[in-house]
Amino acid sequence: MGFLRIRTTVDERPGRLAALASALAGNGGNILALSVQPDADGTVDEFIADIPAEPGRVRAALEAAGGRRVRVVPATPHELTDEPTRVLLIAARLAAAPWRLPEALADLLRADDARWVYGADMSELPDPTLLTVPAGDRRAVRLRRAGLPFTLTEAARAAALVRLARPAAEPSAGLSGGRDLRLPDGAEVRVATLTPLYREAVRDLHQRCSLATQRLRYFSAMPALPPRVFDRLCDRGNGLSVVACHDGQVIAMANLMFTPEPGVGELAFLVEDRWQGRGLGTALARLLVTAARDHGLAEVRATLLPENTRMRRILQRLGATLARTSDPALREARLPLGVAVPRPS
Repeated sequence: MGFLRIRTTVDERPGRLAALASALAGNGGNILALSVQPDADGTVDEFIADIPAEPGRVRAALEAAGGRRVRVVPATPHELTDEPTRVLLIAARLAAAPWRLPEALADLLRADDARWVYGADMSELPDPTLLTVPAGDRRAVRLRRAGLPFTLTEAARAAALVRLARPAAEPSAGLSGGRDLRLPDGAEVRVATLTPLYREAVRDLHQRCSLATQRLRYFSAMPALPPRVFDRLCDRGNGLSVVACHDGQVIAMANLMFTPEPGVGELAFLVEDRWQGRGLGTALARLLVTAARDHGLAEVRATLLPENTRMRRILQRLGATLARTSDPALREARLPLGVAVPRPS
């Protein structure tokens, strides 16, 4: 048959990629390019292969090797260009002509069609072959690609390219200088990046939190953070942690930590009891989700106890889905980052 673009979703287990490669080799396939992308319910492996077998036979072999939602479409030698070079060329064209954003997005994701949509037309459609990429408050680009549904990673890449076309704005990293937040009840808090200067204030925060609040955050009582844990949270190489301050005290801490899984971050929050239910957790969640998108992450996750209703509601309002984990005592919320963070109604 010649060149084929092959995409399949697999469970996140060791040896799955090797099984897929063996299935392609067993049908005479020569893998010429490979990409691995995290997605909502597993990992998406995409191959460009020179393979003589019929698409139906290739699909059956990959399904037998553990693949799900296998898609096989024709490819061309042109698609074997060096991917970083291709993306840099697209970015350079966009920087010179930002009004050609739809065309750049179509090139980036090899979409069949890209067009501007406005207002009510920006709503997401239950069709995985359509992707709506917000480009402003009431403006977006809708992409269509027949045969290959868009992944969360591709949505994150599209959102990153959109940011290149926008005027420069204050980055999330600017929190080091502090940022004021006004809560729905009118209270004002100051949010800043966690640094070693807050060591004692964070210790006091933990001591003021009830045992129940500590357990919801750490799954056990934690009257003080071990020094090595605090140092890890302060290290920007591990992610972004922020504190919320009011009247000279740290009243909340929120963490976005990178995980070993590419493109995935882990969210966690600790809010002092008397500040719970006032919108502070929601504000911090929205801030860190925006920071996660700025870091190019495709998804954020949070592990929580089933009785942590406040955190569950916060994340679900932002668009997260909740699922069981291998531990029956825990739940996992998963939030894709290819779409805008909903604003409070």
